[in-house]
Amino acid sequence: MTGHDDGVAAHGRAVAATLDRARVELGSLDRAVYQAVASTPSPTIDRAVGQISNAANYSRLWMVTAGILSATGPKRRRAALIGLAAVGATSAVSNLVVKPVMSRGRPERTESVRTRGVRMPESHSFPSGHTASAFAFSSAVGGELPALATPLRLMATTVAYSRVHTGVHYPGDVVIGALLGAGIGTATRLLAHRGGWAVVSGR
Repeated sequence: MTGHDDGVAAHGRAVAATLDRARVELGSLDRAVYQAVASTPSPTIDRAVGQISNAANYSRLWMVTAGILSATGPKRRRAALIGLAAVGATSAVSNLVVKPVMSRGRPERTESVRTRGVRMPESHSFPSGHTASAFAFSSAVGGELPALATPLRLMATTVAYSRVHTGVHYPGDVVIGALLGAGIGTATRLLAHRGGWAVVSGR
């Protein structure tokens, strides 16, 4: 091995060590934020946040929203269908690809009034599927209907926070879930336009 090769190998080891330290530090920060949320009393909002979290189970919140949109005109019907397609694609990627690969365990939460009524899922924790679906729908539909973009993203953000608040996800799970969902939602919308979904727009 030449001196140049030795230098490249040493640089590679240094980069790997730095990335490993960063991973450990980010994990510590993630758990610290989770514990900060869990240890902060919030009895006024606990029940409402739990209800929001449960409303998003099996993407029911987004299916209901899509149903309402579909009943208000062809343009909104098209947006709703694109949004549901984005949710389907995101759920598949999150649950069938990313979760099994990452295999992150769920948080060890303390049972309380805050967590009561919100079931701890048996699937892996990373990323948050609820959050991914929420941002997939809000990104896809918000791109089609700009007037609804902000309200939908606020809804998605509330769902994301609810998963940390109720103790079923670490903050990092929802951050990556949001990025994954937003990316797939945007891609689904672009593919729908490229594919010419004229039939669902009523034209």
